Formats: sequence, structure tokens, C-alpha cells
Amino acid sequence: MTTSEKQQLQQAELHKKLWDMANDLRGQMEAYEFKNYILGLIFYRYLSEKTEDRVGKLLEEDSISYAKAWTDEEYREALTEELLQQIGYVIKPEYLFSNMMIEIEKGNNGRFDTELLQEAVNAVTESTLGTDSQADFEHLFDDMDLASSKLGRDVSSRSKLIAKIIVSVNDIPFLHDDVDIDLLGDAYEYMISKFAASAGKIAGEFYTPQQVSKILAKIVTVGKTDLKNVYDPACGSGSLLLRVAKEADVRKFYGQELTSTTYNLARMNMLLHDVSYQNFDIQNADTIEEPQHMEMKFEAVVANPPYSAKWTSDVAFLDDERFSAYSRLAPKSKADYAFVQHMIHHLDDNGTMAVVLPHGVLFRGAAEGIIRKYLIDDKNYLDAVIGLPSNIFFGTTIPTCIMVFKKCREADDNVIFIDASSEFEKGKNQNILTDENVEKIVETYKSRETIDKYSYAALLSEIEENDYNLNIPRYVDTFEEEEPIDLEVVSRRMKEIDVEIEQIDAELEKYFRELGV
Repeated sequence: MTTSEKQQLQQAELHKKLWDMANDLRGQMEAYEFKNYILGLIFYRYLSEKTEDRVGKLLEEDSISYAKAWTDEEYREALTEELLQQIGYVIKPEYLFSNMMIEIEKGNNGRFDTELLQEAVNAVTESTLGTDSQADFEHLFDDMDLASSKLGRDVSSRSKLIAKIIVSVNDIPFLHDDVDIDLLGDAYEYMISKFAASAGKIAGEFYTPQQVSKILAKIVTVGKTDLKNVYDPACGSGSLLLRVAKEADVRKFYGQELTSTTYNLARMNMLLHDVSYQNFDIQNADTIEEPQHMEMKFEAVVANPPYSAKWTSDVAFLDDERFSAYSRLAPKSKADYAFVQHMIHHLDDNGTMAVVLPHGVLFRGAAEGIIRKYLIDDKNYLDAVIGLPSNIFFGTTIPTCIMVFKKCREADDNVIFIDASSEFEKGKNQNILTDENVEKIVETYKSRETIDKYSYAALLSEIEENDYNLNIPRYVDTFEEEEPIDLEVVSRRMKEIDVEIEQIDAELEKYFRELGV
């Protein structure tokens, strides 16, 4: 068995175990609620074992256990300082996940209960107060409500259920500073995707299907193996940012997310993928109304923002440097171009930006038409338009597109249009882009080749002739000619049908007479 096959088998087993845990909680609460407990406990175990791993290295030459060292004030201070500097937090020996497992295995949960676990997660946050990592750990476990009546009527019943989940989490095989952490990280995203499928639109807001993420990541890293930074202004669970890191080395990740629960997931996801607290900066606020990284420029910008979201479109934004040059604001009912303008503002001169949007952005008029014309005619930033199949996102069946922008374009006299809307695999709930579909999109983007009924490199003059309407069928002709119809054959067949009808009517009339009807 190859390493790849072995990993796929491990991953399949892991996915089954994770979903079995979800089924233990099913019936108690909604899918989008119990994800907080499973993912929270997976994450706590990761933090706990990361602590044990670092402490083991720090105490390697001292031949002393963590528990024993913690009772000594000098050791305790030295360990606290090192852990905060290296991993950004501290977990005391008594709060380690492994110690909770020991208590649970004693029978009747030993000294373990949900109140002990609540103390433990609170202590993680408290350990970071006043340190560089404080912002990355604040409110991280707020969504794991261990006092919720949905877990049980009292501490005892809640503890019994959570203990069962802890035992299952403990069975997950993963190692730190090794390839297996990617396995768990992928499984973590698998859980998010499963909950997105179960919870529909609620979860769909924070999960971009892996294959779509792969397209965006591959496009923004074309010709690059090392990125100074990557930014997602609507980062959700952070999976799109992390996907970029699979295509190139990323030195620092930046993001912003409005929903607090999803913001917590993004920070957990970063740490779970072994991204140090020093190497990511994710903020919790409305990106358009309260931008948190205004002075920064990014080498890669990616996003799957909420489609046609409402925003204030306040006239004061015309003085905002993100929007002032366009002389128009996106309409109140559709913030799509507000996100595009925001992302363009943050795009570095040597960077690439790829964003998923609803098809309406390609042809809607009024203010959006003026903004679109400015981006194409005045700035020449638009590099590609890619049409995706319908029903590939959780929670919506609408067809979407990817728009690619660059401030310094190599092919500055044309825009490549790709119609990938009919190339997909039919799935049970959603349509699926295969690896071959993804590869064809990316390779066509790179080559800018015109392929019959699939792609076309349109000159800027052609786009101008179309009044800056980017509707893909205007550029990629997918019309299939139908076979010519022989009218004589059709006419002859219609006469034959008339005769057949007369014969049937006569036969029916005979039966009716016999029945006396």
C-alpha cells in the first residue's frame, strides 16, 4: 500500500469516527450547534497535546514530569514564559486532555465533569492575557456552552455525554509536527463541510467547497512558490486562506469575518493547521463598514463573500479611499462590488486577486455598470471571468463566477473568458467539480487559449463594443446546432397519427355500446 493510499484509508476512517460523534449528539440539538462541541474538543485536545509536546522538549534534560515541575515555582515560571513565547498559551498539568481521559477511564468519569472542562478552557484564554497572543485566543471557546440544557438536565448528565465525545476524540490518531496534522486539519474541514451540508444556508455562509477553493488558490499563486501574505476579507472558517498555503509557502495570513462563531472557527483552524499565532491576523468585524487592515497591501487576495448582501451604501463612503475614485457606490441591496472595490484597494501591485461572485455582477447596469467600466476601461485590472456550474455551493443553487484581477497584467490587451458551467459531476446534494475540471480551468487561465465552446480571449475593444457587459455567452459560443427537421416526414407522421386516433375512437365507441354507456 502506497503512502497516499494509506493516508486516504486513515482519512476515511477518521471521517467515519467524526461523523459517529456527531450522531451521538444528533437529536439533542441542531447540526450547526453540536459542531461547536466536537470541533471545540478536537481543538482542545490539539492544544493540550501541543503543550505536552513542547514541555517534553523543554524538560528533556531535567528528567522531571510536567506535573512535578509545575509544583516548583522556578520551573513553573520558566515553563510559562517559554510556552507563551513558543505556542502562545499555557495549559496546566491538571487541565491536560490526557489527564481528563485518565479520570474518565477510572469509571463513572472519575473526577471529570463539564465544570472541570469549563475551568480548563477558561484557563487557556486567561493564560494569554497581556501577551502578544491574547487577541488570537480571546473568546475562542465561547460557542462551546458546557452548561447548556441541550446537553442534559444537570451536570452529571451533561458530563456523561461530553465524556463519551472526549473518549471518541481521544481515539483519533494524530501527531504533532508531522504529516498527520494535515490529516486532522483536512478532517476538521470535512466536519465543517458535513455540517454545511446538514445545516444548509446557516453553515453554507462559512464554507467554500474544496474544489472551488483550489481554483482560487491555484490562480493567485500562478508563477509563485513563496507569498509574503494572503488576505481574505470574508474568511469564514479560514479554509480558503489555508488552501492557498497548499499551493505556495505563505509567510502570513490575514482575514476578517463578521460572524463571531465563524471567526472562532477560523482562528481554531489556523492553529490546528500548525500556523503559529504570530503568523496570522484575523479580525472580527464588518469588512466594508469596519475594515481592520486599511493600510495594508497583499500579494494574494481571495474571497467568497456573501452574495448580493445588503450594506449602508452611505454617501460618506464616497470620501473613503476604497471607493472614491469610482464616483459611484454599489447599491444598498447588492454589496458585491463593494467587496470587489475593497479587495482591489488591498491588492499589491505584484498581486493577484480571485473572487467568487453571483453572475449578476457581469451584466447589471446603473452604478455597478459604471464601476465595472472603470475597472476595465480606466484601470485595465480585469484579467479573467470564469463561469462555474450551478448548485456547487451549500445553501444556494445559483450559478456563480470567478473574477480575477491584477494591477500589472501580462496580457494587458485581452480578458480570458472561460465557460466551465457544464463540466461537472452530478452529486447527491450538490454538483461536484472533479480534479480534471479544476485542472482544465486553471490551465486554460494560464495559457489564455481559445477553446471551442469553452474559452475565448476577448480583446478589450470587443468588451467595449459590448458596452462592458461581461455576460459569458457574449464571448464564448456554446450553441449546439440541432439536426435539421424534415418537414415532409413530420407531416406524413401527423397524418398517420390522425388515422390511428380515428381507429382508437371507433374501437372505444364499440366498447361503450357493449357496456351500455
